[in-house]
Amino acid sequence: MPPETPPNVQAQRLTVAPELDGQVLDDPAWTGVQPATGFWQVRPVEGHPASQRTSVYIGFTDDSLFIGVICYDDNPAGIIVADSRRDSSLNDTDSFQIILDSLHDKQNGFVFGTNPAGIEYDGQVTMESESEFNRNWDTSWTVKALISDIGWSAEMEIPFKSLRYGPGDVQTWGVNFQRNIRRNNEVVFWSPLSRQHNLYRISEAGTIDGLELTGRKNLKVTPYVLGQASRDGNLPHETVYDNEVGVDVKYSITPSLTLDLTYNTDFAQVEVDEQQVNLNRFSLFFPEKRAFFLENAGQFAVGNSEEVELFFSRRIGISASGEPIPIDAGIRLSGKVGDSTNIGLLYMRTDDVPGVAPGNEYSVARVNHEFQNRSSVGALFVSRNGDGSLLPTGSSDQNQTYALDGRWGIGDHIDVSAWAAKTDTPGLTGKNDAYSLRADYSSARWASSLAYTEVGADFNPEVGFLARDDYRKINAYVMRRIRPDDLWGLHELRPHVSYRGYWDFNGFQETGFLHIDNHWEYESGAEIHTGVNFTLDGVTEPFEIVDGVVVEQGTYKNEEVQLVFYSDDSAPLSFGLRLHAGGFFNGDKTTLRPRVGYRIGETFNSELSWSYNDIALPVANGEFKVNVGELSLSYSFTPKMMLQALVQYDDRDDVVAMNLRFAWLRSANAGLFLVYNEVDERGIGAPPDKGREFILKYSHIFDLLN
Repeated sequence: MPPETPPNVQAQRLTVAPELDGQVLDDPAWTGVQPATGFWQVRPVEGHPASQRTSVYIGFTDDSLFIGVICYDDNPAGIIVADSRRDSSLNDTDSFQIILDSLHDKQNGFVFGTNPAGIEYDGQVTMESESEFNRNWDTSWTVKALISDIGWSAEMEIPFKSLRYGPGDVQTWGVNFQRNIRRNNEVVFWSPLSRQHNLYRISEAGTIDGLELTGRKNLKVTPYVLGQASRDGNLPHETVYDNEVGVDVKYSITPSLTLDLTYNTDFAQVEVDEQQVNLNRFSLFFPEKRAFFLENAGQFAVGNSEEVELFFSRRIGISASGEPIPIDAGIRLSGKVGDSTNIGLLYMRTDDVPGVAPGNEYSVARVNHEFQNRSSVGALFVSRNGDGSLLPTGSSDQNQTYALDGRWGIGDHIDVSAWAAKTDTPGLTGKNDAYSLRADYSSARWASSLAYTEVGADFNPEVGFLARDDYRKINAYVMRRIRPDDLWGLHELRPHVSYRGYWDFNGFQETGFLHIDNHWEYESGAEIHTGVNFTLDGVTEPFEIVDGVVVEQGTYKNEEVQLVFYSDDSAPLSFGLRLHAGGFFNGDKTTLRPRVGYRIGETFNSELSWSYNDIALPVANGEFKVNVGELSLSYSFTPKMMLQALVQYDDRDDVVAMNLRFAWLRSANAGLFLVYNEVDERGIGAPPDKGREFILKYSHIFDLLN
C-alpha cells in the first residue's frame, strides 16, 4: 500500500559535478548518493506499485541542482520516444518529470521534464491549477538522456539562479516525480496521488531536505539583432528592408524576487496563431505565446479563463486585427516577498501606428497573499493611458480596471473561488462592474462544479479579454469516474452532464447549452465520446454569420448529436475525428473535424487537420460551407535544432498562409531563428494579394555574474 505520509529524500552535496551524458550508474559523482525509490500508480491500477523500478538521485553544488534518474525497464525495445522538440508533450512518450516547490508554499512550483531523446521540457505552476500551467515558460538548464540495456536514464543540471527560493542557508523544498511508461499507458508518482490529481498537486508532494544555498545573484542580459525583408501584393511590388536591435535584462533582487527589463521588444520568432472558425456573435480567444509575457503569467491571471480575463497581455503590442504594434520598452517586478505574499508590477510603453493604434502606456499591479490549504486573497489594478491620436481632440483616452479575488480550499476536495471587478472608461457610466463565484468538488470518483457570473453592459477591461458582455451566467457540471475491472478493454468511463446558460439583465436568455455525454477511455489511450447537446440561441439583433447570410432576431432551440474519437496518439500513425450533426439556428449543420498524425521516430512529426462545416439555414442564401485546413510538419535535427512548417487554409476568406520556422536554440528560448511567412489572399471580386516576409533573428543570453 502507498505510504500515508509524503516521502522524503535527502539532497547530497557533490564533491564534483556529474558529467552530463545520461550515464548515471557509471558516473562517480553520484557515488554515495541514496536514491529516491518506490513509485505508485495512478493508472492503470490506482494504488499499485509501479511495474518498473525507478531511482532518482538528488545532488547539488554551490551553483546548481543535479538530478539523475534511472528508469529501469525489462523491455528496452518497448520504450516509446514520440518527439524531440523542446517543450513537446510528454504524455505520448516514455518520460520523467519533476516538480520543485522551491519556495515551499505548497501552491506554486517549477516543472522540468525529459524523455529518452533528452528534450528540455519546463513550465510554471500557479495555485496548483492545471489551467494556470504555463508550458511556454522557459529557463536555462541542461539535460542529457540515453537508452541502454537496463532501460533509459537522464541527468539534469538546473542552476539555482534559474529558480526562485526563499531565505536560509539550509532549506527544505517540496518535490514530486512522475514517470510515464507509455506502452502500458502507465503513470506513476513518487509521492502518491489520487486519480483526480496530477503532478501539479503540490500540496501532496514529498520533500527534499538538506539543500545548502548561498543566495547567488543573477544578472542575465539577452540582446538580439534582427533583419527583415518583406513585400506585399500591392503594386509596384517593392521589397521593404528593416533591421532592429533590442535587449532584455533579468536581475534577481532576491532569490525570490526578479526584475525584468525590455527595450525595443520583438517577437518575430514566435509561432503564428492557428486559424479558427467563428460561427457565432462572440469573440474568439487566441493564447499568448510571447516569451516576455509568459514568465509568471499566472500571477497576473484574475477572472474566468478565456471568457472574462481582467488582464490579457495580448492587448499589449498586438492590434485588434492581429497586427504587431512596436513595443518601446517595459519593466516587470515579480515574485514573492516574505513567506506568503506574491507581487507583480508591470509597465509597458507601445508606439503609435497611424490609423491602427495610439501610443499607449500600460500599468499592471497585482498582489496576493497565500494561506494554508490552497487558499489566498488578492487585488489587481490595470491601467491604459493613450495619447488620444485616434480620438477627437480633447477626448480622454484611458481605461482602468480594479479587482479583488480569493480562493478557499476546504478539506481535500472542495475549492471555493470568487472575484469582483470594476472598470472606469470615459463615456461609459452604466453598469461597469462584474463578479463571479465558483465552487468545485473533486474526488477519486466524482467531480462537480457550480458557478455564477455577472458582467455589466459597460464593464470594459480594455487590457483584458471579454468573449461577451451584458449578461448573467450559470454554469453547472457533474461527472462520475468509473474504472471497471474487466470490461471490453476499458480503462475508465466518465459519464457527465453540464449546463451553461446566459441571460441579459431583462431576463431574456441569449444562450443555453445542455451537454450529456460519456467518455469511453481504453487502456491503450484511445477514447470515444458519445453525447447529445440541447442548444438555445436568443438573438436580440440580426447578425451576419457569413457574407450575405443574416440570422434574424428570435429564439432558436435545437438539438445535435456529438461523436468524438481519437486513437492512441503514441503510435506512429494516429487518427482523430469530431462530428457534430443537428440543428443550428433552426436549420441544419454538420461539422466534421478529422485529424491524421504521422511520425517517424522522435525526429519527424506531422499532422493534417480539417474543419468542414455544412450549414443550411431557413433564410435567403442560407446554404453555405466553411472549410479550414491545417498542415503542420516538424523535423528535429537535435533537441535544440528544429525546422517547423505550418500551412493554413480558410475558404471563407480564400486565404492560404504559410509559416516556415528554423530554430537553433542555445539556451532557453534564445538562439538563431530563420522565419519565412507567406499569405496568399484572394477575396471575392478583388485582385490577388500575396505578401511575403523573411526574418533573420539572433539572440544570446549573457550571464554576467557567472
